[in-house]
Amino acid sequence: MNNFTNEEIADSLKYLSKLMDLHDENSFKSKSYNSASFQIDNWKTPLYEMEDKAILKIPSVGASILNLIHEYQQTGGIKALDDLLLKTPEGLLNMMKIKGLGPKKLRTIWLELEIEDIGELLYACKENRLITLKGFGEKTQIDIIQQIHFIHQNKNKFFYAEGLLVATTLLHQLQTTFTEDKFEITGQVRRKENVIDEIEIITSFENEMELINELETIQDISEIDFDEACMMIECRYKQRFPIKIFISDEQNFIFNWWQSTSTQKHIEQIGFIQKQNYLTETQLYQSIQLSYIEPELREGTIEIELAKQNLLPQLIEEKDIKGVIHCHSTYSDGKNTLQQLAECCIGKGFEYLCLSDHSQSATYASGLKYDAISKQHHEIDILNQQLFPFKIFKGIESDILYSGDLDYPEDVLKSFDFVIASVHSVLKMTEETAMKRLIKAIENPYTTILGHPTGRLLLSRKGYPINHTKIIDACAANKVVLELNASPYRLDVDWRWINYAIEKNVLISINPDAHDLEGIDDIKYGIASARKGFLSSSQCFNNKGLKEIEKYFSEKRK
Repeated sequence: MNNFTNEEIADSLKYLSKLMDLHDENSFKSKSYNSASFQIDNWKTPLYEMEDKAILKIPSVGASILNLIHEYQQTGGIKALDDLLLKTPEGLLNMMKIKGLGPKKLRTIWLELEIEDIGELLYACKENRLITLKGFGEKTQIDIIQQIHFIHQNKNKFFYAEGLLVATTLLHQLQTTFTEDKFEITGQVRRKENVIDEIEIITSFENEMELINELETIQDISEIDFDEACMMIECRYKQRFPIKIFISDEQNFIFNWWQSTSTQKHIEQIGFIQKQNYLTETQLYQSIQLSYIEPELREGTIEIELAKQNLLPQLIEEKDIKGVIHCHSTYSDGKNTLQQLAECCIGKGFEYLCLSDHSQSATYASGLKYDAISKQHHEIDILNQQLFPFKIFKGIESDILYSGDLDYPEDVLKSFDFVIASVHSVLKMTEETAMKRLIKAIENPYTTILGHPTGRLLLSRKGYPINHTKIIDACAANKVVLELNASPYRLDVDWRWINYAIEKNVLISINPDAHDLEGIDDIKYGIASARKGFLSSSQCFNNKGLKEIEKYFSEKRK
């Protein structure tokens, strides 16, 4: 029997439910599979560690579901799902990725319009053919068009975290093989872009045939090609990640590394720069009377003007983060206990943990009811005695309700050291609605931090529209900290707005939004994005030490 995760089993059950609805099969079974998927996905104990009797006690899990779990654990799949996949056109499976287009609506489009491809669907929307279907309207059609455009725009792109892992893995192998030559990461990965579409490496090793021979020995590298005109090797990793390896002569290595790192805007704004044997990039910038510009900043925004005046900030670094803010425990939808989270933070050298489980309205995430809050606060008090001088702060990630109110009455909000206010429901909003909702939450005296302000999910969900300047102005007026959610899937607030927040003296909190111990390390992705926004340690909220943050929370509550 294999040790498949609860998430893998839950995903297969959910997919099976969707395909059953698409093919109009047994609706009772479909609903039961979907309910079981939800419960299994949120179950704390891995199913492979549980006896059958215990599994049957999970809500919505009966004998038939248990049989499917056994089948998945033994074979890595579910035959009923495989059978449905075989009779579903591939284009329909891609169409299922369109948010807001459920299997029943998709079935209508498939059968009544005979559409089996995203491209066909977009064309049908442009001809207003969806409006004629029962259950569809103009708004649905507009939403589908926007979703398709979003999918097309993000095709063949991937997260910075993924690109960094591939780049560092390949770099290590090349450096190990060719020990006397230079190999460096360049391009989008070196600039720490939130989303990237290719991985670039530059080398001073000039024998392209030896390099190609080495690449052919590396597992998962394919489609190797050499462009002699550009002196560049192109290949693909795991059939997904496009890789470019630039070959430079030793004399011009630093210049070529700088050039391949920088955006075209940055290069154009600098103007002419002599191509010569620079020893470092600092020397290169000094040759044109500029202070050194970090790779993350080479975007062609304001970095050159600041460099001319020697006003570039000392950018935030991982070592500057004193405490972890925004973590979820087993009290809501986290995978680890309070003690495990705290001990992990201590092991990483942090001074404090600001715990923020979900609030009561987040039923999908086991949001905390009143009795759970009391129980959690009691446990925190005990742990704070045991783990002194480390401290766990009592917080909550309160849902911002549709009205803009926070999720608990005042007497409950008073019991927390701090409150992160975030939107998690009714995400389809006009800018006017979103602004009213967020501003009201910001103005609530109990709001300490505004969480992931647009609700975006990179490569998946664009996020609701907001006026960033007005949101930041409101945070400044109400002394509310702005979150940079460090999850590589969010990185929200976007780095392009950090400099405006700095101008308004709004502190940025780099928060992992961790749901397990591994998630705490996501702080590094937030650091990468913050650096692109010119953030220094002095403008970072969790650069504050324990005593400082204790004082800040105390004064905010007053």
